[in-house]
Formats: sequence, C-alpha cells, structure tokens
Amino acid sequence: MTEESEDSEIGTGEETKVERAIGNYVGVVIHLFLSVLAFLLLIAAGIAAYDTVVRDFPGLWQQSDEYVVLQRIIENILLIAIAAEFAFLLLYHRMSAAVEVVVFVLARKTVNPEITALDLTLCAAAIAGLIILRFHYLPGKTT
Repeated sequence: MTEESEDSEIGTGEETKVERAIGNYVGVVIHLFLSVLAFLLLIAAGIAAYDTVVRDFPGLWQQSDEYVVLQRIIENILLIAIAAEFAFLLLYHRMSAAVEVVVFVLARKTVNPEITALDLTLCAAAIAGLIILRFHYLPGKTT
C-alpha cells in the first residue's frame, strides 16, 4: 500500500488521550459489571445447591419414585454446573469455558426422559465432538 492510501483509510492512526481514557473507563465499567453478574450467578448457584441438597436428596430415601427424584437431582446439579461455568466465562472470557457450558447444556438435555433416540444420539455426538475440540484444539492448559 502506498502512504496516500494509508492516510485516507478510516480508523488509522493513533488514538487520542481522550479516546484512550474513555476506552479504559468503559473497559473497567464493563469488567466490574460482568464481575457483579458472575458473583450474583454464583450466589444463585449456591442457593440452588443448598436447596437441592435439603429438598431433593431426602426424597431418595422416602417411599416414592426414586427415579424421578434422581432425575430431578441430576437436572438441578447440571443446572448449577451451567451457572458456575457461565460465571467463569463471564469473568475470564475463555473459549474452553464456553465449550464446557455447551457440554453441560447438552448433558442436561440428555437427562430429559422425553428425549427421542435421534436427539440422544445427536447430543452424544455433539458432546464427544466438543470434548475433542476442548482437549485437542483449544490452546492453553486443559487439566
């Protein structure tokens, strides 16, 4: 590229001190907002975990349909895991956290007793693909 064409492009050049200050301020505000959202999400997940332990676990020992109670417990635990992973995603913006959120969402869908065989097969294939993606193609430490 010639120097004339570089000068005529929109968005080239250095940002001014005012633009940099506003950008830093907005970045800090967004980070604080996402941190508060993540904190509230973790509080809600903690309350849900306590509620699951206190309300649902005793149902396993009562004379009721243990399968329905166990299914509800597993759904609640997976929902709590989704909330925790989503809070982690809000704080750190890692692609591996996004993949793990989707894996937990798919796993929760497979617990539903009304799921069809095709849906179950597609969910299992999607989970396997996402796990392979997570451990083999995403950069960074995976353990």
